[in-house]
Amino acid sequence: MSRKPNIAIVSGGDSSEFVVSVKSGAHVFQAIDTRKFVPWLVQIRNQEWNVMEGDQIVAAIDKSNFSFLMNGERIHFDFAYITIHGTPGENGVLQGYFDLLKIPYSTCDIHASSLTFNKWYCNHFLRSFGIKMARSFLLTKGSVVEAEKIIKDLGLPLFVKPNAGGSSFGVTKVKAVHEILPALEKAWTENEDALVEEHIDGHEFTCGLVRIGGKKIIFPVTEVIPKNEFFDFEAKYTPGSTIEITPARLPSSLTEQCQLLSSEIYDLCRCAGIVRIDFILKEKDFYFLEVNTTPGMTETSFIPQQIKAMGSTLTEITTMLIEEKLRETLHQ
Repeated sequence: MSRKPNIAIVSGGDSSEFVVSVKSGAHVFQAIDTRKFVPWLVQIRNQEWNVMEGDQIVAAIDKSNFSFLMNGERIHFDFAYITIHGTPGENGVLQGYFDLLKIPYSTCDIHASSLTFNKWYCNHFLRSFGIKMARSFLLTKGSVVEAEKIIKDLGLPLFVKPNAGGSSFGVTKVKAVHEILPALEKAWTENEDALVEEHIDGHEFTCGLVRIGGKKIIFPVTEVIPKNEFFDFEAKYTPGSTIEITPARLPSSLTEQCQLLSSEIYDLCRCAGIVRIDFILKEKDFYFLEVNTTPGMTETSFIPQQIKAMGSTLTEITTMLIEEKLRETLHQ
């Protein structure tokens, strides 16, 4: 390819995580190596797909082939870097679209994306391989809620969260029986299915990783200490609301355990691209929370922190990732 490849950094989406995704996209856009690539910021919201310069729309995307017109020239994308949190970028919908157009992208494929996005399915899949995690129930909107039975089985406190979603939207820590129904109603505003989950008393840790060129790069582990009761939306995105320590203050044996478990889950789910996996450490065991296949990429997000802590840069990692995907496409 004699010209520099056109890279679409795709952000936005149709979920509550739109604003966070736009910030992630802006940070990735700044990290793209312009000596090797031509980055374009693409923002998606429902049927509106546009090329952006800051907050300004500069061109509309032709969805039939994911291209746009600029100064009379038709510009086609060679690669899509997906930074959408939630639908359609994290659940496999956008991946299916790019597969049809034969455009390589940065994330897991449609199968891994749809599996990991659905917490209930992913939990049961990983549980079958012996991965430890909290016990839980799935309740669909409109179903009969037996609050007393839930508490008898799972105890208190417990967590109620949307089955598909992120950034802690719709998540409630429930401490009393009368709080269960309001918590479910809140979760159902984000997703038709809600997960009612046992509370694991421990500390939260998260580990990012990526496979490039057949080699897995496992990032340092981050320790998460929210000032709120749990790592909710405010704790995630309000400066000063959470203490985040990278590398985590763990004995080397526990750091290695967390990294190896992250690597195992990455492989079991057949992940691709940069992925972050969250855990609760109870005593000396890591309990799985969730897989983030399009993790936050804002300046203060965990993945950029971890990449920096290991002495690398987001530019280096994204360059290696994009170049490998482009090479794979050329050989197909």
